[in-house]
Amino acid sequence: MRISKAAVGAIGAGVLLIAGAALLYAKPDLIFKGGRDPLATLAAGTMTKLVVPEPSAAPDYAFIAPDGSPARLSDFRGKVTVVNVWAMWCAPCREEMPTLAALARAYEGQDVAVVTIDVDHDPEQAGPAAGFLRANAPLPFYRDPKFQLPFELPGKGGMPQTVLVDRQGRIRAHLTGGADWASPEARRVVDALLAEPA
Repeated sequence: MRISKAAVGAIGAGVLLIAGAALLYAKPDLIFKGGRDPLATLAAGTMTKLVVPEPSAAPDYAFIAPDGSPARLSDFRGKVTVVNVWAMWCAPCREEMPTLAALARAYEGQDVAVVTIDVDHDPEQAGPAAGFLRANAPLPFYRDPKFQLPFELPGKGGMPQTVLVDRQGRIRAHLTGGADWASPEARRVVDALLAEPA
């Protein structure tokens, strides 16, 4: 029995289609970076290093608020929260700070909080760090002198580390290393989280 070239081609195409479907089923990240979350499609341009994991609860770790009282990420529930851990000894941290300040100014009066948390454990750095943030208004001076929060977050100690938490208090994306948080790409990520139901 002779099989025509068209039949062989159709069989080959079918085999490729089935193999491709099986591969995407086994490894969906080949198309959807970080899973099927729509935020993953925004990991481009200045946000190329953005990681979009499965949503998970933000850690309940306590750090210090500007007034000296304990603060937790859950205090910001109901807002899209851009959490940045930084230190004076970290040059990329200081370089990206003006872009975080610009992001905070762009969303003033909206349900967005830009929370910059200094993790310098040397008490003598508290004054310079607070002064540095005053020069980058309107960023408030939160701190974690135990230098523990970076290890509680998905970047596992990476510096600088920025984590985006949705209004329900879930970690939705994170980026380790410096980034331009004033860029249109960063704004698109924040806008996408703002557009989600509260």
